[in-house]
Amino acid sequence: MKFTIQDKDPKSSARAGVIKTDHGDIETPIFMPVGTVGAVKAVHIRDVRDDIKAQIILGNTYHLYLRPGLDVLESAGGLHKFNGWNRPILTDSGGFQVFSLSQCRKIKPDEGVWFQSHIDGSRHLFSPEKVMDIERSIGADIVMAFDECTPYPCEFDYAERSMKITHKWLERCCKHFDNTEPKYGYSQTLFPIVQGSVFPELRKRSVEFICSMEREGNAIGGVSVGEPTELMYEITDLCCSMLPKDKPRYLMGVGTPANIIEGIAMGIDMFDCVMPTRDGRNGRIFTWEGMMNMKNEKWKYDHTPIDANSDLFADREYTRSYLRHLYTADEILGPMIGSIHNLHFYLDLVKTARKKIQDGTFASWKNEIVPKLSRRL
Repeated sequence: MKFTIQDKDPKSSARAGVIKTDHGDIETPIFMPVGTVGAVKAVHIRDVRDDIKAQIILGNTYHLYLRPGLDVLESAGGLHKFNGWNRPILTDSGGFQVFSLSQCRKIKPDEGVWFQSHIDGSRHLFSPEKVMDIERSIGADIVMAFDECTPYPCEFDYAERSMKITHKWLERCCKHFDNTEPKYGYSQTLFPIVQGSVFPELRKRSVEFICSMEREGNAIGGVSVGEPTELMYEITDLCCSMLPKDKPRYLMGVGTPANIIEGIAMGIDMFDCVMPTRDGRNGRIFTWEGMMNMKNEKWKYDHTPIDANSDLFADREYTRSYLRHLYTADEILGPMIGSIHNLHFYLDLVKTARKKIQDGTFASWKNEIVPKLSRRL
């Protein structure tokens, strides 16, 4: 993997670049649609590629390990061939899913994490080495190191112990990753994850440690887990100020359109979040003027297009009144349209941000657009 910075905004830390992988180039800043089990929910791969214009999607190690299983993925030749996506893929290591399974998992620092499957209750061990092997088998272009994601709030002592475990696991991940080979004839790269909860001292120590591993890119984890937005921004900005400027920075699990624009201003290059598809399934539609709840009565007689200025077929051909009807009638087409619309909007958002960085107007544009993105229409 190779990362090149092409342009920088003169009045912020925003930058526009290109990540080169064996499955194609990724123009940054970029948003990655979440395809947890190998599919972006309710959206065809063709639509993700051609209408949404995604350049990279995300899969999840925990879920793909349980279903369909590594034997199926390996027999297909990896996730790219299994789901038909021929562009880059990033896999989360499963650390966040382990974090969310707090009632049925046990962390053993010298081993890894024992957990029960949410599907059938079977017991499994995720060690750093095993997670690297799983991600090799899935075949993602960018694989994440196995970490422990701390909850919010948590005590300093717990966050410090957790960070030390993450660092110990990272050393094991790097060693095992470097001693194994890709399975499908193309290269893969490993990103470490900064942890440390909301404590600046721990975040600084974590950034210093992962930088010492000298990988091709780095991620910031353990944010957007319940902490106040301003605190998330403070931690993100602190990490960005210390992370290498010549390597891509990935802010995991963030967030709203406004969060993404603020993150870009701090120097973040990569984002992912389930929000556009989750909110799209529930009738919440993001636009350049703010968020619309399509189940509200106010859209009942609005026969204007969902977004007349969009180049997405669904936005021009379907009306707000019709989309509201689909949601209130529990017609599955409604959540499908909502998901495609929101993903298209998120990709258009980062594409526009990239153009503003390139022409040197990002900072002023950000100050104008963020208040609009945060409105409820």
